[in-house]
Amino acid sequence: MYRDKIDEKIIGYLKEDSRGSFVDIGKKLKLSESAVRRRVKNLIENGTIKKFTLELGEENATSAIVLVSVDSTTDTSKVSSKLAKLEGVKTVYEITGQYDITTIISAASIAEINSTIDALRKIPGVVDTNTVIILRKII
Repeated sequence: MYRDKIDEKIIGYLKEDSRGSFVDIGKKLKLSESAVRRRVKNLIENGTIKKFTLELGEENATSAIVLVSVDSTTDTSKVSSKLAKLEGVKTVYEITGQYDITTIISAASIAEINSTIDALRKIPGVVDTNTVIILRKII
């Protein structure tokens, strides 16, 4: 699985935009389209590139609002910081009222939302959650 700097650059361009044409990548690297095509083929064959994926825009994602209660002996800002690092968490708000924190989670499926909520509940200091799935965004 030998890769040189040109292969690394091709991988970088494909990470940014997997739909980028071999002609465009070739122009950036001063290579022919066939040279880029051959290198990508080799990267696929040697297992460096396993697959090309698709990332959907927010309008195609499932979103949820999770209200979080924090133990009174725990620093809420520490819990907020940990929440912000979880996969799928888009926004974290510290709020007043019955709950201490609210988060907006977005993922490709309900299963991924559930996985994030499971991780959220394991954060030390989290004592209760209330989750609502967003059905439709109006504005």
